[in-house]
Amino acid sequence: MTHAQPGILEPIPAFGRYLFFTARTASLAGAALEKLAQLADGHTLVVGLGHSLVSALGTEVAGLRSFPDFSMPGLNIPATPCDLCCWLRSKERGELVHLGRQVEQTLAAGFELQRGVDAFRYGSGLDLTGYEDGTENPVGAAAEETAFVQGQGPGLDASSFLALQQWQHDFSRFEGMSTQAQDHAIGRRKSDNEELDDAPESAHVKRTAQESFEPEAFVLRRSMPWARDADSGLMFSAFGHSFDAYEAQMRRMVGAEDGIRDALFQFSTPLSGSYFWCPPLRNGKLDLRAIGH
Repeated sequence: MTHAQPGILEPIPAFGRYLFFTARTASLAGAALEKLAQLADGHTLVVGLGHSLVSALGTEVAGLRSFPDFSMPGLNIPATPCDLCCWLRSKERGELVHLGRQVEQTLAAGFELQRGVDAFRYGSGLDLTGYEDGTENPVGAAAEETAFVQGQGPGLDASSFLALQQWQHDFSRFEGMSTQAQDHAIGRRKSDNEELDDAPESAHVKRTAQESFEPEAFVLRRSMPWARDADSGLMFSAFGHSFDAYEAQMRRMVGAEDGIRDALFQFSTPLSGSYFWCPPLRNGKLDLRAIGH
């Protein structure tokens, strides 16, 4: 997938930083985006545009929409619309400081920084609970088919749709659970990552088994742990050729289908929920033709 932002397919970096921006005005934002397009290589800097920004620019991208309301009685799944997200990636944290400043300066005339979240790789790609994240991620050609738009023409092909949620873990609650209860909540043994056949239907692995949906609901996960002061958790990141697979998984997690709620909610709470469209590349820079730039 030569025109895709390569950071989407590459392994999780040692360090990451998510920067969320709000547009000042449509005209100023459009000019700033064109400057960002020259900076973003899709490798150290992956860029995603929100539905609100694309609409403000007077255009639409087929398949791009706002984050839905997945909330259920007693369960809040917040939707936090955002105009622009920049995922900074590096093996050195110091490099992210300098790249972040460069991004902010490039966008300053058209965008205001809303917030930033620092993230990192834990071990071989673990969630902070110690369980492996993204065990059944598609690989190779299957990953490309899952993550990228194809057959829609120049400016759209090799783009991707990103569902991004910040989850906060309650480690006091999690650590108060027995090892078996923890394994049953996830649906795998932490010790060897083996899936448990006898796990309850509420186990996260059973709730989100990608091949169990009709049609199958595969996403490419590129999640990273985050920590700030006493709080920590997971920046859940799912790329797809549409949002359909992610939405199917979330509806089942909240129990919209059968009333069974994902056991993950016992110790983890979503703080945010946003959708973004990640443009393809053209000549090594962001291709913004689909939005008229």
